[in-house]
Amino acid sequence: MLWLRLPEKVYHKKGCLPVALDELKTVMGKKKAFIVTDKFLYENNYIKPITDKLDEMGIRYTCFYDVAPDPNLACAKEGAKLMTEFQPDVIIALGGGSAMDAGKIMWVLYEHPEVDFMDMAMRFMDIRKRVYTFPKMGEKAYFIAVPTSAGTGSEVTPFAVITDETTGIKYPLADYELLPKMAIIDADFMMNMPKGLTSASGIDALTHALEAYASVMATPYTDGQALVAAKTIFEYLPRAYENGASDPVAREKMADASTMAGIAFANAFLGVCHSMAHKLGAFHHLPHGVANALMICEVIRFNSAEVPTKMGTFPQYAYPHTKRRYAEVAEFLGLGGKDDDAKVKNLIKAIEELKARVGIKKTIKDYGVDEKNFLDRLDEMCEQAFDDQCTGANPRYPLISEIKEMYLKCYYGK
Repeated sequence: MLWLRLPEKVYHKKGCLPVALDELKTVMGKKKAFIVTDKFLYENNYIKPITDKLDEMGIRYTCFYDVAPDPNLACAKEGAKLMTEFQPDVIIALGGGSAMDAGKIMWVLYEHPEVDFMDMAMRFMDIRKRVYTFPKMGEKAYFIAVPTSAGTGSEVTPFAVITDETTGIKYPLADYELLPKMAIIDADFMMNMPKGLTSASGIDALTHALEAYASVMATPYTDGQALVAAKTIFEYLPRAYENGASDPVAREKMADASTMAGIAFANAFLGVCHSMAHKLGAFHHLPHGVANALMICEVIRFNSAEVPTKMGTFPQYAYPHTKRRYAEVAEFLGLGGKDDDAKVKNLIKAIEELKARVGIKKTIKDYGVDEKNFLDRLDEMCEQAFDDQCTGANPRYPLISEIKEMYLKCYYGK
């Protein structure tokens, strides 16, 4: 079967946070909250709307704010240790993908200290056919995710990416037990996002929508979310980027688009663009959204082949039809074109124009990645990208040589 799985509650509207948190006292009778965030948000008092509400409700709280941009296992263990001492019955993760991902891992380690991390990180072809059963979550603490950037969608997804600080390897964990119980999408937290974060996270959300729509596991339930998210991003990302806090409508629209794209890829999954972006980020320290932005147009060209070398691995995906899927996106965006080839070209052109408008550079090289270093590590990067959890849902199953070719094209811009 296929499915649509979401958090129990998704609340959205600018200013909705205190109203949503009210349930902690009036409905759930919670007593102790543990807030997970990063240093920047903590030092700039982003947690104040949350702590003010908790104070008002008489809920005790503590805060862990040492989450790094690429959260590692040591940080998650440290947070889980503090949780064990504090014994919260609600966890509130506030931040971008990093804080929400770290919060999810801490939640698992707090509720189930007996689990083996490498067992949870085990890769698999299909999320329904795991040899490892994730422990049941939510029995000790209710998990709430509050995004502060319009991009990752982590507030509505069953995924968490964590880095092993000893090897530098990024592990994407995937299981629906990791779904937050409540997501609160309040654009008030996003008003002052810097331009670089606005553009990188906005294109990341667009990539989520495009990859979910082209995925071998896409369904009509995810298609609607993906299409509306993509259209909203094309319309409002330039405004959010250029006007910032002075355009609260654009900020709120981008917050909603990011979450809708998150719902789409939480259920249809992603593809090789994310596989390659994960490794590009891990090896060369590019922001995740930027890495996706650099790869996505090349991936669309690659996936649009009518006769791929190898097809996707999902048995319900009958035949290659990705070109038609991308053409449908172009039609929904009103981009025109006399046939599917022209429509896909127009889609790529529109993405390139959007990227240029929000300050994304054209090539990997333009971001200062050293050529020798890039070429020396390319084979290892390609192998790891091929082996990434996201590759399995890509409509065209890539050869390692094809991944290498895409990386080189995106490095040199050819």
